[in-house]
Amino acid sequence: MIDLTAIILTKNESKNIVDCLNSIKGFAKRVVVVDSGSTDNTVELAKNLGANVYTHPFENYARQFNWALDNTNIDTKWVLRLDADERFTPELCKELELKMKLHDNDDVNGFTMEAWLYFMGKCLKHGGPKKRKLMVFKYGVGRIEDRKMDEHTILSEGRSLPLKERFLHYDFKDLNYFIAKYNWYATREMQDYFDFINGNSNENVFADKKIENIRKKKFGIYYKAPAFFRAKLLFILNYYFKLGFLDGKEGYIYHFLHTYWYRYLVDAKIYEQMLTNKPFEETGDLKI
Repeated sequence: MIDLTAIILTKNESKNIVDCLNSIKGFAKRVVVVDSGSTDNTVELAKNLGANVYTHPFENYARQFNWALDNTNIDTKWVLRLDADERFTPELCKELELKMKLHDNDDVNGFTMEAWLYFMGKCLKHGGPKKRKLMVFKYGVGRIEDRKMDEHTILSEGRSLPLKERFLHYDFKDLNYFIAKYNWYATREMQDYFDFINGNSNENVFADKKIENIRKKKFGIYYKAPAFFRAKLLFILNYYFKLGFLDGKEGYIYHFLHTYWYRYLVDAKIYEQMLTNKPFEETGDLKI
């Protein structure tokens, strides 16, 4: 096993947690699950698979993960940031093990990875950039940036390297959950937007330039386009020009909901906030 602690945040993840934990079995030396009040058997399943389970109230993803870094007695050299709906493949574990040993004592303090996204049971291979994260880092030099949405791992020193192999991201339970989750996301995205334009956003310098460029395009290009119309343009770009239509009905449903409906909803919430100027409320954990 690698000298690594995997940290997984959960709430009602009984559908995902077993496959998630099994995907890093024999790879991670220790697994920490921080649960924020599951009402299903997530905690029992995690304990049965050998995870150390902690309970902590949820504020946002960044604060929950950083709480885990500070309060779960981590004594390994490396940390893995893993969501319950994500899986490591044997090929990824093998590549990562080799790279971690190679860079154990130099200034490479993290590794970034991209995802294969599964939606409605289908792997979507077209339609824009895949989810990319700095997922593995040396303990003590990595934390999650404190923002409500689109939070990334920040290294306090050193650099990161990309991996060739991808992790698997099963970003779908059913449409009811998907819609509720993205409505919750939209509120947090709206709050992040106002934090940015009001100068309250803590924009860090990323160790990974691709992640940094994605953030710059979001606030430097996308949000400068006309509200509402930009959502339609994004859908056209990803579905037609970046060939999202090649993924069939699942691709159409995903791109319509993710790049058009969701982004339109964010703009609607931005417009509503401009009309009402109501104080922001902490959105807390996803309720469904």
